[in-house]
Amino acid sequence: MRLLAILLTALSLTLVSVAAVPPALAQQAVATAPDYSEWERVATRAEEAVESAEASDAALASLRTQVADWRAQFQTLLSANDPRLTTLRDQLAALGPPPVEGEGEGEEAPEIAQRRAELNEQLTRLTTPRRTAEEAFSRANGIISEIDSILRARQADKLLNRGPAPINPALWGGALSDLGHSLRAVWSGTSQAWATPARRAEAQNNLPLVLILVVIAIILLARSRTWSEQVAVRIARSDAEARSDVAGFVVSLGQIVFPLMGIYALIRALGATQLYGPRGELMLDVLPAIGICIYFARWIGSRMFPAAHEVYSPLGLTDARRTEGRLYSMLLGGVLAANLVVMNLSDFDRFTAEANNVLSFPLIVLASVLTFRMGQLLRHHDASLRGSSLTEENAYRNRLVVLLGQAAKVVAMATPLLAAAGYVTAAEALIYPAILSLALFATVALLQEAVNDAYVYFSKSPGGAIGLLPTLIGFVLLLASVPLFTLIWGARVTDLTELWARARAGVSIGDTTLSPGSLVTLIVVFMVGLFLTRALQGTLKTSLLPKTKIDPGGQIAMVSGVGYVGIFLAALVAITSAGIDLSSLAIVAGALSVGIGFGLQNIVSNFVSGIILLIERPISEGDWIEVGGQHGYVRDISVRSTRIETFDRTDVIIPNADLVSGTVTNFTRGNTVGRLILPVGVAYGTDTMRVDGILREIANAHPMVLANPAPNVLFMGFGADALDFEIRAILRDVNWVLSVRNDMNHAIAARFKEENIEIPFAQRDIWLRNPEVLNGGTPAPKPAKVATEAKPKGQPDDPATDADVATDPDTPDTPDRA
Repeated sequence: MRLLAILLTALSLTLVSVAAVPPALAQQAVATAPDYSEWERVATRAEEAVESAEASDAALASLRTQVADWRAQFQTLLSANDPRLTTLRDQLAALGPPPVEGEGEGEEAPEIAQRRAELNEQLTRLTTPRRTAEEAFSRANGIISEIDSILRARQADKLLNRGPAPINPALWGGALSDLGHSLRAVWSGTSQAWATPARRAEAQNNLPLVLILVVIAIILLARSRTWSEQVAVRIARSDAEARSDVAGFVVSLGQIVFPLMGIYALIRALGATQLYGPRGELMLDVLPAIGICIYFARWIGSRMFPAAHEVYSPLGLTDARRTEGRLYSMLLGGVLAANLVVMNLSDFDRFTAEANNVLSFPLIVLASVLTFRMGQLLRHHDASLRGSSLTEENAYRNRLVVLLGQAAKVVAMATPLLAAAGYVTAAEALIYPAILSLALFATVALLQEAVNDAYVYFSKSPGGAIGLLPTLIGFVLLLASVPLFTLIWGARVTDLTELWARARAGVSIGDTTLSPGSLVTLIVVFMVGLFLTRALQGTLKTSLLPKTKIDPGGQIAMVSGVGYVGIFLAALVAITSAGIDLSSLAIVAGALSVGIGFGLQNIVSNFVSGIILLIERPISEGDWIEVGGQHGYVRDISVRSTRIETFDRTDVIIPNADLVSGTVTNFTRGNTVGRLILPVGVAYGTDTMRVDGILREIANAHPMVLANPAPNVLFMGFGADALDFEIRAILRDVNWVLSVRNDMNHAIAARFKEENIEIPFAQRDIWLRNPEVLNGGTPAPKPAKVATEAKPKGQPDDPATDADVATDPDTPDTPDRA
């Protein structure tokens, strides 16, 4: 509480002091120009170093950092006072062009001339610092480019420089002697520190703390991995598969975090003793990096090549090959740690080139062998094995795994040859980045899998389906790993910062500058506008419009119209917020309009037709329509097309232009009332008035038939086989027309049977001109009349009779006669 009170008091005093500063002084402090004399001194020194090209890499890097800081200051001045400059130019434009002498335009009014002079003076005063900053910014850019060129050239020379061959036995003794001297110096530094009374007394005073930290370090280093594995196994055996995957990944991170905490405790314990020399301090500084190499490699191995009790594995490998993968991962981490120790000792004790090459060669060979074996494991990946997370459906990732394995084998075979020939620097620049790249690929893959598992668990996705969000997150992770890959393969941090600075400056298109910041602003503002539009649509659809008297089709049209207008306004505001001048894109828009007129005319026509449908609303969602021979219900009206669900439960997509320009029958427009026409035929000789009465009773008895207007029965005429009647009834819901037709047909059949009213059927007589053909050649005295079997009305004739007549080639055409 006392500390909080002190902080609040200090904050209040700061606010009072800031408030007490006059506005003019504050503005003057903000607008203070850089010290160009100091910049001139730094720039001159950097140009001299670049011209001589004799400064060390560290000196050049330091100069580059200073110049980059100055360039950042100049860059801020380039856009300073932009609003004020725009206002001054608009004021001058409002005054009009000054009169030209000798053209007879007359003199300008004194007040206008005086005002013009004042505005020009202000414009000059504001643009002068900006022009100075532009010149300094260009100079800084040139110096930075020259320094980068020198550093890149030196880096290339180091890679191509051939040093002593490490396979020369004459060099081994000196290299081992240098390494032994460095290791003995570490111990001798400890002995010398113990011999110092002050340090020895300090170590004795800190002994309890040292013992506690050592015990903590031993426990964390010895047991943390075992505890993490036990917890992970228990979670893996739980019922919730997605939950166990997520929790198992989180728990597995303890295999990295807790050992590193143990290493930190060990460093603190050794630091509290003060019993070490310069080289011992160097080892303490390197110890965290050594721990990261070892334990991170073990974690990757345990996740990429899980033990036999694990159900799923990122790679399709057998249990024996998984065991090999864990072993190779751990050994590769040890090789990287040993290389760190050798590099730091070499830099500290300034080993000779011969000693460096000899000491690095065994590590390069061991790393190459392990990388080759790891490449073979990746080549053996089989997606068809049970438990593989990469199934056969992930064809791209499976090919990527195989290609990584092949590349690792090629690098592993080439690296020892380069090192044996003396190109040790090139070999180190090839094998160690390859190992780190494999580790980074594995890390990205594990993070993507963890994101997928978390999405499945929290979204309760059915069947474990992966949605769009985890896919986008995985893509972002892959993009974020690109700078790390460039750093692994030799790019400098300054190179990345330079690329970022150029990207921030943006690309100029006319008077418009596109930069990552403007693109992010564009996306964020548009997403906010889209969210507000969807929220407004939801409010209208669920809360406001249902309480009005607008029909459902009109409500849907209003909601859709609000969505289109909202998206257009969101895009317009986003473009304006991003600083994109739409007037500068007028020429581009004109050229695009020509292409749209020729190449996208159908799409534009459908778009305009969709707007017409939403405004005029000749059809609405839920209407029963017929268009192009297709019957169905309108399910969705979009900008380009309309989706119709037919009675067969199939979707038909119809372009909106066909609905506007073609003929459309809407059976339920405005209401669902419709007419049913049911034809009925009775045999000749039946009492027509009796039939009329029966049909009227049946029509009036059906509940779907309206009483007003009443159903009607019409005697349509004398047909070829029957007396034709029609029932014409108005239904309260035309969507039930087939059911009503079915019910009336059943009722008519039952009543006609009770009343002994015959429903006729068609009868055909066939005359054969040569009946002897059917009698085996015996002539018949006269043509025979063969009557066909009685068949219901509309049933086709017996195909056997037609076939028998048609198979004889001598039989002439036999006409049918009714």
